[in-house]
Amino acid sequence: MLYRQEYGWNERFEALVAGIAADFLRRHDPKRERCWIAERNGRRLGSVMVVRQSPAVAKLRLLLLEPEARGQGLGRRLVETCIRFARRCGYRKIVLWTQSDLTAAREIYARTGFSLARSARHRGFGHALVGEYWERKLD
Repeated sequence: MLYRQEYGWNERFEALVAGIAADFLRRHDPKRERCWIAERNGRRLGSVMVVRQSPAVAKLRLLLLEPEARGQGLGRRLVETCIRFARRCGYRKIVLWTQSDLTAAREIYARTGFSLARSARHRGFGHALVGEYWERKLD
């Protein structure tokens, strides 16, 4: 709903998110995968997850911050939590896929040590978009 309101994305984005969440629940390996939900006074403010892409590579998924939680460093803290967890699990790299128009998220990724690896134009969620693949080594 939030991405529809803010970016005009259609139900295909909702289906993608639902599929990612369903895969996590079906295949969850608690030793190598996690989901965090940030709350304040019982209200959910944000969430993020780390999943296994390969034995050496973790993937950051579904970073989301509610509008009232933005600009307070919560997104950075969620991403840093993912990085620490992935490092403790022995992953050597963490990757993610985002869209070029998600500027606040891209700033968080850059500030937490991710680098843009490549980008590709695509049609998704009812719009012409530029998908971006970011990565960070976990030495």
